[in-house]
Amino acid sequence: MAGENTTGGERRYAGIAAAPGVVTGGVWIYGRSEVAISAREISPEQVEPEVARLEEALITARQQLMEIQKKVSRDMGDGNAAVFDAHLLVLDDPSLIEETVRRIRDERHSAEFAFDAVASQFVKSLAELQDEYMRERAADIQDVAQRVLRCLTGHSVADLKTIGEPSIVLAYDLAPADTACIDKTKVIGFCTEIGSKTSHTAIMARALGIPAVVGLRDAIEQTQEGDFALLDGYGGFLIVNPSEQTLFEYGQLEQRRHSIEASFARLRDEPSVTADGHRVALEANIEMPEDVASVLANGADGVGLFRTEYLFINRDDLPSEEEQYAAYAEVARRLAPRPVVIRTFDLGGDKFLSALQVAKEMNPFLGWRAIRFCLERRDVFRAQLRAIARASADGNVRLMYPMISGVEELRQANLELAAAQAELAAEGLAFNTEMTVGAMIEVPSAAMTADILARECGFFSVGTNDLIQYSLAVDRVNERIAHLYQPTHPAILRLLQGVVRVAEERGIPTAVCGEMAGDAALIPLLIGLGIRELSASPPMLPSLKRLIRGVNRDAAREMAARALEMTDAAEIRAMSAAMATAAAPEVMELAGA
Repeated sequence: MAGENTTGGERRYAGIAAAPGVVTGGVWIYGRSEVAISAREISPEQVEPEVARLEEALITARQQLMEIQKKVSRDMGDGNAAVFDAHLLVLDDPSLIEETVRRIRDERHSAEFAFDAVASQFVKSLAELQDEYMRERAADIQDVAQRVLRCLTGHSVADLKTIGEPSIVLAYDLAPADTACIDKTKVIGFCTEIGSKTSHTAIMARALGIPAVVGLRDAIEQTQEGDFALLDGYGGFLIVNPSEQTLFEYGQLEQRRHSIEASFARLRDEPSVTADGHRVALEANIEMPEDVASVLANGADGVGLFRTEYLFINRDDLPSEEEQYAAYAEVARRLAPRPVVIRTFDLGGDKFLSALQVAKEMNPFLGWRAIRFCLERRDVFRAQLRAIARASADGNVRLMYPMISGVEELRQANLELAAAQAELAAEGLAFNTEMTVGAMIEVPSAAMTADILARECGFFSVGTNDLIQYSLAVDRVNERIAHLYQPTHPAILRLLQGVVRVAEERGIPTAVCGEMAGDAALIPLLIGLGIRELSASPPMLPSLKRLIRGVNRDAAREMAARALEMTDAAEIRAMSAAMATAAAPEVMELAGA
């Protein structure tokens, strides 16, 4: 499909839809120039000054990245700023630095020549691997290396600030540092020739609210600066020189989308109940107190997942108990009496902790993260538990532990909570002695021992992202096996069914707060499996409410029973999607289904 010619000189390039929206405008081709490095030998007297110059460049590069990180944190949230921790780790990589210093001292090369040679070898080795994730890590190293080389040579760091008119940016790739300082009045959309839906470019685009398409092939070579184009972030197309008919068709589609979204907005204050009168709570996933405005604007029943990592990452120190309490209490007060589920921090995996020196792990998603980290660093954990407990006096706060793999972890965490509450009582500080405590079900062992966990907690919340990843042994970032990431795999449905059944027997609720909760095609299936609480990104809630109000629960239960007897994940998804389309065709239309 790439470069397909149509009438009137129109050319379509097919890629991967990364961030929704449709825009038209002139194309601005961004080609980040690399610093040219030539060989330069140094005298023995120059060796140590060159090593010092390298160290100074590394420090300067770190300061630049931290400044960008702070801006992203302020403008788009710390969850998005976390991508820069991977870049900062490159600057601390001992193998990279030590080999560069060795070449300076033993081979008497200049700092820039030695660093460029070593970094290039790292990039070449990773880029040759078949794994898409490792190739993206090669891009991280390349981006950081260019920054260090600019610091060494005095070249200015390239950015997108030179764009004059509002434009669609077309690039081979965009590093997080490139997108971090984008002026949304000048960059109306962007597209790249490489990348996946989980690449940094896609993540940043969604955070910025800018339409984006990644994975285009050969677009730069066949496109001229200033060409008029249409970027379709829904379907994943860049259309250069669109015909009048194409523009008319897209104009009609945009009007239709706006009309549908307006009809959803009118449901904000309506209850989230199925067509046959059964309530399904619809809650929001948030990262910071500033998100409360969106929670209220989109008619959420509360917060089903308050990610607290943002307080811990992208900073040089640990947040104090008071700082944490202020954030949690603000959300609790503003949303009272709506429930607010606060998850203790889930650091590790793809979320790095800047303030603590955590050693790099071979497989961080299976390593020292989440509750495992908390139970070893009990000083950090205790401060957070105290802050959450204190906030429970200000609203309807519930506490949730992430990545519980067995009952022993749950018991240890609850003992820490009890100790924190005892301290608060001794100090005369208020807290809710009846605060509900729950566990995330995102590890297969937790799902399979849910009957044991249910005896010692007040609710379950299923983190489907990790549950699917761990159960099916699929790295969602790896483009080569992304097709194996199947939410409707029979194994996943059986795990969900078992968790819900156990929870119902114990009289505790089960929520879903992972990506499945925001997938319109799967809502009937989740309702049919017995899920009574869904938590998703605030902007998704109006369309999900419309869908819930069109679904008949009893029919959904019959459909889910059939799904549990089926063996083909695609057929199961299609069956649920068909019910969603019948219940709310405009929702599925907007979702592109």
